[in-house]
Amino acid sequence: MSQYEYFVDIMKTIIPPINYDYALNRILSFLREKLSETGLEGLVIGLSGGVDSSVTAAIAVKALGSEKVHGLILPDSRTTPREDIDDAIELAEKLNIKYHLITIDNIYDTIMNTIPFYKENDIANGNVRARIRMIILYYYANVNNLLVCGTGDKSEILLGYFTKYGDGGVDMLPIGDLYKTQVRIMGKRLGLPEKIYLKPSSPRLWPGQTAENELGISYEIIDTVLYYFIDQRYDIDRINIETGIPKDLVNKIIDRVFKNEHKRMTPLIPKIGGTTVNNDWKMPYNAEL
Repeated sequence: MSQYEYFVDIMKTIIPPINYDYALNRILSFLREKLSETGLEGLVIGLSGGVDSSVTAAIAVKALGSEKVHGLILPDSRTTPREDIDDAIELAEKLNIKYHLITIDNIYDTIMNTIPFYKENDIANGNVRARIRMIILYYYANVNNLLVCGTGDKSEILLGYFTKYGDGGVDMLPIGDLYKTQVRIMGKRLGLPEKIYLKPSSPRLWPGQTAENELGISYEIIDTVLYYFIDQRYDIDRINIETGIPKDLVNKIIDRVFKNEHKRMTPLIPKIGGTTVNNDWKMPYNAEL
């Protein structure tokens, strides 16, 4: 067993603690409250066949009923495995929600063939796929009076492992305060099949992409470091002492959190006046005039 495999095995016993009953009830209340506040008719969710979107959809149906939850399955045939499409369809039918399957190959090709400065670049070109999906989700939401429900989890948000104005372009993130390892456990508790809650995470932005291969670290280790750093406010030395995770891995994870802060912020505005939007003043959601 390699040192890396050894630490992965240890970290499986240190999944960030949480009261899952409380977490589920809190998310259910959140979804009901926010939909009521907006006066819209329901939610639309991009279904990928992965654990995050599946857990989000299952919770949304539990909160609102199947008639108020819609799913869009938006594969690119060159990057999305058939099993992901089948899993997404199976889930939508099990949850009894209205869904549409729209292949984005032609949209992607039209955009890329139109750009005169096209280059072979996995990240840049993969982000186009994520932004195409965002456009379709918002179009569907606009014409059906729905909110776009995001599926990002706390691990992805902190790491910046999402596309700005792609899968990060949403109206709400119901599981955004659950770490990836917690989402997997929640999926099991919700009765999702093992093939979904244990499926390796991937945005499927280019062929063969998986999150843990790209990040170079397992989510068991990532979530342990994030939990101790974000929730417990431990420094790098203490995390190393408490968990045995090498300092270079701890540094790598925390460095990514800081480098991707821009993804978690609204666009920057230079302060000129006395009261600057977002810097000094944010309107309450239910402000009364």
